[in-house]
Amino acid sequence: MSYTRQALYPCNPGTERGRSTKLAAANVKGSDKIIYANGRSVIVLDLKHPGLSTSFTGHVKETTVARFSPSGFYCASADVSGLVKIWDTVKDDQSVVAEYKVLSGRINDLAWDAASERIIAAGDGREKFAHAFLRNTGASTGEITGHSKVINAVSIRPNRPYRAVTADDDALINFHQGTPFKYVKTIREHTKFVQDVKYAPNGNHFVSVGSDLKIVLYNGEDGDKIADVVDSPHKGSIMACSWSSGSDQFVTSSMDNTVKLWDASTQKNVTTWLFDKGIPNQQVGNTWVNTHEIVSLSMGGELGILDVREGNGRATRVIQAPQKSVTSGTLGASGSDTFFVGTADGRVFRCDTSSAEAEGSVKVQGEGHTSLVSSMTTSASGQVYSAGFDDKLREVDPAAGFTPSALSLGGQPTSLASTADGTLFVIQAEKTGKNTLQAVRHNQTVYTLQPAYKAVSVAASGNVVVVGGEDDNKVHVYTWDGRASTLVEIATSERLGSRGQITMVAVSADGAYIAAGDSVGKIALLDGHTAEKRTDRWTQHTARITSLAFTPGPVPTWLASTSLDTHVYVYSLEAPFSRYEHVAGAAPMGGTVVAWLSGASGIGKADGKGKGRVVSGGADGCVRVWEVILP
Repeated sequence: MSYTRQALYPCNPGTERGRSTKLAAANVKGSDKIIYANGRSVIVLDLKHPGLSTSFTGHVKETTVARFSPSGFYCASADVSGLVKIWDTVKDDQSVVAEYKVLSGRINDLAWDAASERIIAAGDGREKFAHAFLRNTGASTGEITGHSKVINAVSIRPNRPYRAVTADDDALINFHQGTPFKYVKTIREHTKFVQDVKYAPNGNHFVSVGSDLKIVLYNGEDGDKIADVVDSPHKGSIMACSWSSGSDQFVTSSMDNTVKLWDASTQKNVTTWLFDKGIPNQQVGNTWVNTHEIVSLSMGGELGILDVREGNGRATRVIQAPQKSVTSGTLGASGSDTFFVGTADGRVFRCDTSSAEAEGSVKVQGEGHTSLVSSMTTSASGQVYSAGFDDKLREVDPAAGFTPSALSLGGQPTSLASTADGTLFVIQAEKTGKNTLQAVRHNQTVYTLQPAYKAVSVAASGNVVVVGGEDDNKVHVYTWDGRASTLVEIATSERLGSRGQITMVAVSADGAYIAAGDSVGKIALLDGHTAEKRTDRWTQHTARITSLAFTPGPVPTWLASTSLDTHVYVYSLEAPFSRYEHVAGAAPMGGTVVAWLSGASGIGKADGKGKGRVVSGGADGCVRVWEVILP
């Protein structure tokens, strides 16, 4: 077997109150890609086709900023530990060509020189707050001095003679000349934190913005002030600025929920884009992508695409995606290419996985969860249900969003499943340590089971309900009578293994197979009717099993699994000891959900081969689609 990645639907940039988020556009003419950091990942987002995006996961600490080199061949990314990694952006393997520990603390910004040879990293540290070094050797190329507080931004003049400016929390901008870089003077035009500073592409000017609501324009060669930009000023802290490719205009993003476009020669406001009220719509980052498009980032993680040719003051398009870990997921209606995911911050997103050129992910609107979405399921009628750590069970209309109704649960829900008649079964964690299994129909509880064991995972198919016990390490099989609202146990497995506890169960569409995964990465395949063990030799995973999925259709032939070890495995039910596929690193930072998309119907062709499409999600907040060749 073999596999290929068909699409990657990335997370959006991470944001933090009071901190500017750095975005950067590719330096290749005609490119529609931007780069940013989230968690331990660096994302290269394709604005036209989000599914064609890529991610770099080489950092072990939380990433903070990433910048393309002017040549376009490399990217420099940094993290909270002060480490800078330089990696190849041309080859698919994204090989790391160099890495340097340049500061003792968080790096807030990076800047390349025009020759793609020198880098300045700026941020927090004990002995220094910035470091200038050579890309190839890491050797120092001057000193960035004069700061006593955290540096928020750095920019290098993109032509000779080189200049560099740094902006800090002490309301100072320091001007350096190079190379090698050396301190020239301190600019004291701001009265509060200076959040961003940027050189124009032609090097004639640079601009600074800050929490004091001020925008200041300077001469690029000597650092002398030209003017305060005061026409139609912002009413909140200004968090980011960016220049047009022609160096005649620049844009600013503010926490007053506006983005403003300015003429550099007249210092007049040209256009103002207004976003809705509220903290989630405060603008905290931006970058100028091409001649007419600007990307601005909101506090809530949405990327607004602004067209300078449009005069209506509204974003022409908004890109929505998770900011936090994907914690649960479910397919849409039967045969659908829609995949719903829930995240650690309570949001739910709808992903169109039909092709890499599809729309990508869209946030489900309406009153949703206020905390982590722990489990999701889809009923036979196509309705999507979610359970969250806010102790709520909610319904999602795939076409309209969250419905107004929500059921308050007596405990914290950990697992959710749906039978053929639309009854929902939810496991709730009780304070007593023993969990309950609750049956819900039409937003009302119709049955409650308090098992002697600690229920940890539930799965359902037809009228069969399968529950995994954590403390007894057994799988319990029940039949559900919807008319009488009764649940009858028909089979119980033997105790599965001795090292790990059951964490996840799944049942095939025809009820013939049950799979159970445990906390040490072991998977057992059971008979769906008798719960007798067929094999327990699927031991390739090395960490907790978080999701299991059988191929859809009347005759299941494969099982997909994912784990905290970041991998996805696909196992054959017909030849369980010899046929499996390993999708290495399918979910960086740990897998949380796996499912078969409608393309899995290609299994079982006349030549004995087929293709299965597997979707995976994980702690990095991304959703990936894999095509697996099945012999």
